[in-house]
Amino acid sequence: MPPRNLPESLVFWTITLTWFFYAFGALYVVGPVISWCLAGLGFLALYLGPSVRSDLRPTGTVPPIIWGWIGGMLVMLVALWAGHIDWGLGTGQTIKSSIGWAKGWAMVALVPFAGAVLKIRREVLVRSQCIVGLCTLLLLPILLVAPFAGLPEKIFVSPLKVVGGPGPEYFSVYFYTLDPSSWTPRWQFYAPWSPFAGLLGVVMILFALEDRNRFWMAVGIAAGLAMVVFSKSRMSLVAVVVCTVGPRMMPLLAKSMAWQAAAAVATSMAALGTMLLQLVEDGIATFKGARADSTRVRETLQRIAYDRWQNEAVWFGHGTVEPGPHIVEHMPIGSHHTWFGLLFVKGVVGFAAFLVPLVWQFWIVAVDAVKGGRGRLPLGIVLVFIILSFGENIEIEVYLLWPALLLLGIHARELERDKLSSPSKTSK
Repeated sequence: MPPRNLPESLVFWTITLTWFFYAFGALYVVGPVISWCLAGLGFLALYLGPSVRSDLRPTGTVPPIIWGWIGGMLVMLVALWAGHIDWGLGTGQTIKSSIGWAKGWAMVALVPFAGAVLKIRREVLVRSQCIVGLCTLLLLPILLVAPFAGLPEKIFVSPLKVVGGPGPEYFSVYFYTLDPSSWTPRWQFYAPWSPFAGLLGVVMILFALEDRNRFWMAVGIAAGLAMVVFSKSRMSLVAVVVCTVGPRMMPLLAKSMAWQAAAAVATSMAALGTMLLQLVEDGIATFKGARADSTRVRETLQRIAYDRWQNEAVWFGHGTVEPGPHIVEHMPIGSHHTWFGLLFVKGVVGFAAFLVPLVWQFWIVAVDAVKGGRGRLPLGIVLVFIILSFGENIEIEVYLLWPALLLLGIHARELERDKLSSPSKTSK
């Protein structure tokens, strides 16, 4: 799948060299740099228009959903500034947080914008993800043997940490980590921690399922499943089913037989509903009990964040995360959950700034998934983001999720192209 132009080359090689960048602890730097470079090329293409070289010319107008994301993330910045002013956090902290916004929430809008404007094929993203999968499978034996061969967990911390970031783990290179609740090894691959690695494995599977070459498809799926299994992430085990099967079931919504079957199932719930509800409750209890300490810390963090948001800073939040008490192992309040984190840090305004474009995006991809196969991959990606938002802070993980965001921009461009071509078809 050779790249055809500069944007495709940048995307292809940046994704393909994921493990290379990880070996130097550089992924946290590479993600924002490539995102802003692609967005800059997109703005340049729109500004210069026909005068720019042909392979950089914009593909059309910016789709409405992209404007929705841009507006939402700008509102997020305003909420951040207002929170800092309300709590008197000072100019230095405001500048630091604004840079954090540029490396996080801003990318949620800039990367889809680049995908919607630049000439980047989704096939390039699909194949490059599968190549990362091949590298993962080649390295897998070394990673699995490491804890039993006496190799250290952490190899080193990159000096690139001087650029600043949420923590040293974003610049660290690991063989594996030990689960503090059981002291058994978990693998995080090229992610900063294991649960996030599992979700990245789900994203890899979603991309691999779209590859037309059976070899590369098998490689990508195998690598993604390995990341899900060896990360030992409960959230990823749920996501791998929901995000792959769900989008493929969507076309059934357009068929009357599916609605008749749904009606029959709904009727049977009168007799079986109580039993099934008990099974679901038992399953949830087992799911939470699998790592009870982790569940307790997360739930306590959420309660603290919610109570303090409600009582102290409803509209614009506290401006930044704060160290938590001993009961949550000093984890930052506002972490481990996107929605509670938004309420605590950016209040109702920041919460709505992310919720509105996300719901809009979900509606767009869900409708297209009902119509045909083109919407399956973007719907799966949106479902990953939704699941991820209930266990992680999306804004500090966008530096590894930018290929998925780029795909959402490409899909928006495809939908916009259909809208522009439909009047001509009608006139003919």
